[in-house]
Amino acid sequence: MNSYRERLRPSWWMVAATGLFLPATTLIFLPLSIPLGLGVGAALWGGSVGLLWVLAPTISTDGQRINAGRAHIDRQYVKALEVFHREQARQERGPRLDARAWLVIRPWVDPVIKVTLQDPHDTTPYWIVSSRHPERFVAAWEAGNTT
Repeated sequence: MNSYRERLRPSWWMVAATGLFLPATTLIFLPLSIPLGLGVGAALWGGSVGLLWVLAPTISTDGQRINAGRAHIDRQYVKALEVFHREQARQERGPRLDARAWLVIRPWVDPVIKVTLQDPHDTTPYWIVSSRHPERFVAAWEAGNTT
């Protein structure tokens, strides 16, 4: 049985962007001490990158169950999976988004998977899940279809 697991860790540009803490804190602490500003900036940068790394959600499937962040759902409640890229992914994350949807999205991961649900006891119509390799995720899901 195929399975797929992915951790939505920050991309290189997100790590680089958080590096802006260094000049910002240096300017803030300039009247006191440049080394203090650099030290605080380095600590903020390291802490923010560490938090982004440690708190990155995991998505996975074994073909019978989908896990996305803290949520999971069994195959019997999944109606369909759809993959969206670029502009379509932006539309799914924005203008077409239902407020009741479960979201596990990260701005540094463009493609999304829309998991449409068919659970009569759940008001969540679908999940939107970021994935760097959505086709692999869907292939692992479809490989678990034994009916």
